[in-house]
Amino acid sequence: MKKGEWSGSLSQDTLTRISALVGIFKGLRLLFSEPLADEWVKLPNKGPLFDGRRPIDVMIEGGIPKLLLVRRHIDALRGGL
Repeated sequence: MKKGEWSGSLSQDTLTRISALVGIFKGLRLLFSEPLADEWVKLPNKGPLFDGRRPIDVMIEGGIPKLLLVRRHIDALRGGL
């Protein structure tokens, strides 16, 4: 896609999901060293948004609204909110 070799189109839903995931990925890379940045979504989290659950499970079950909440959470940890 980046090379301009893809002529398809993406729905707004897909674009929103991609944007949230890229933001989460980049935010985690800025916050943590590589091993923790890669593992963070798979680790139980005691924060109120997660209530002891793994962020990835919360995002899968909650869809776009939870993806966006997790992204805002990470942005806030970085001091962006």
